[in-house]
Amino acid sequence: MAKFEKGNKLGGRKKGSLNRSTEMAKVTLARLANTGLNNITEDLEEIRKKDPAQAAQIYLKLLEFVVPKLKSVEMKVDAEVNHKVEQIKVEIVQKQIEIDATEYKD
Repeated sequence: MAKFEKGNKLGGRKKGSLNRSTEMAKVTLARLANTGLNNITEDLEEIRKKDPAQAAQIYLKLLEFVVPKLKSVEMKVDAEVNHKVEQIKVEIVQKQIEIDATEYKD
């Protein structure tokens, strides 16, 4: 009798391969989606004629799949950055004073 050793697989599906029923379900859903996409323009046109507000909502929902939503970003500024900004301001003011002082001497 063969002894099981770690790392040796003795049968079954290969890693990453799909279960047959899962694969069939995905193919069926893909066909259904394809049929729906072929008729979506006409369906939306009918909805727009009956209820323009609902058609607009559907358009907006579909846009979410085309145009990504922007996420707000929170920025934290630590004291070191503020300190460096203050140093730069001081240096600019000092240079401006030096420039002004040389203009009055000449």
